[in-house]
Amino acid sequence: MNAPQSTVAAAPTESDLVLLRERVVHDLRRALETEHVPPDGREAFVEKRVIEVFDRAGGRLSEELGQRVRAEVLTEILGYGPIQALLDDPEITEIMVNGPGKVYVERKGRISRSEVSFQDDHHILRLIERIVAPLGRRVDARHPTVDARLPDGSRVNAVIPPVAIDGPALTIRKFMKDKLQVQDLIRLGALTDGIAAFLRACVLARFNVVISGGTGSGKTTLLNVLSGFIPESDRIVTIEDAAELQLQQEHVMRLETQAADPQGEGVVTIRDLVRNSLRMRPDRIIVGEVRGGEALDMLQAMNTGHEGSLTTLHANTPRDALTRLETLVMMAGVELPLKVIRQQISSAVDVIVQQSRLRDGERRITSVTEVAGMEGEIVILTDIFKFEHTGVGEDGKVLGTMRPTGIRPLFTPRLEAAGFKLGAEVFTTGLAASTLPRRPR
Repeated sequence: MNAPQSTVAAAPTESDLVLLRERVVHDLRRALETEHVPPDGREAFVEKRVIEVFDRAGGRLSEELGQRVRAEVLTEILGYGPIQALLDDPEITEIMVNGPGKVYVERKGRISRSEVSFQDDHHILRLIERIVAPLGRRVDARHPTVDARLPDGSRVNAVIPPVAIDGPALTIRKFMKDKLQVQDLIRLGALTDGIAAFLRACVLARFNVVISGGTGSGKTTLLNVLSGFIPESDRIVTIEDAAELQLQQEHVMRLETQAADPQGEGVVTIRDLVRNSLRMRPDRIIVGEVRGGEALDMLQAMNTGHEGSLTTLHANTPRDALTRLETLVMMAGVELPLKVIRQQISSAVDVIVQQSRLRDGERRITSVTEVAGMEGEIVILTDIFKFEHTGVGEDGKVLGTMRPTGIRPLFTPRLEAAGFKLGAEVFTTGLAASTLPRRPR
């Protein structure tokens, strides 16, 4: 009688591990729903069940494989699946999921392809639904686009078929945990001491400032920095599509838009919030971005006692910013002659700060421009500071510096009346950080 042959279990293949992980994830999701686990108990519940599942698996998985699959299951249930590692990487500022195997990231202004991947389109869809569901938002064939945010404040945009032809896509602008200060921007070369002194004086003197720039140029970062100049005593109302501003003042009211419910009701727009903010006794109104008819309400607020407002908009130059503002005002549905619209803009906006993302990925201010009034039917713009491009380095880095144009703004008397007397050196050779002007006590 032959001795029984010992059998050696074949090592699990990659597809075996995927099936195991998917089965465990599916069972855990169903258990979370049926057992009505409260949000604050999800982590302990999931970890306990995962340990039980892998204990039952016995020796079928090596310790290394077991730890890997456990980590993937926990990330899928409690985190954000394949992109969790990208969210945890402090060097990554943006995550772009174009498809299951097409995940791109931005590091230090440079975009590269990541090794991270999803299983299929349904895997991406599950992640999108997990992000938007807690916010009461929805994404389906009737509502194929959605803006949302993660609990840490990161901005999320998702788009699915039928408008996304090649499948669901996801874009995440990561929230900066450490808020940049003005000195950080100076150190990074985004602006100079002289410009910092000038903008600080403008904010404290309650000038209305528009930050103009393209997508990903750093407008929100600059808006955060400028908002830091607002005194603690001011009551600030912020209005955003997806809240991401990081104001440090205590007296801040944060407002966020609301999408329609499944019945198509309950929508709250930026324009609704701008109008409502006027009844909240604000000292300052900060609109994260104007992109529609709310531009008219914002301009009217600036012209009727709500000075010191800040906002951003998409435009590539200060002149383009004016044109875009005109277009947005027309979207309000109020029939106004073009000259009247321009008069509204010229009397409301004091300064346009142009923020740009250069060819090498660096983000910096490229001009600071005064809105100097009207001449006939044309709004007059005067550059106070301008970026001088001097070439490109061997490493592809854009060379140049911000310089004053030598022109003093016409609103200088208003600055002085508010207690800020900027020396001639600010508008000629710049100003050392140690001599930033202070508001008289």
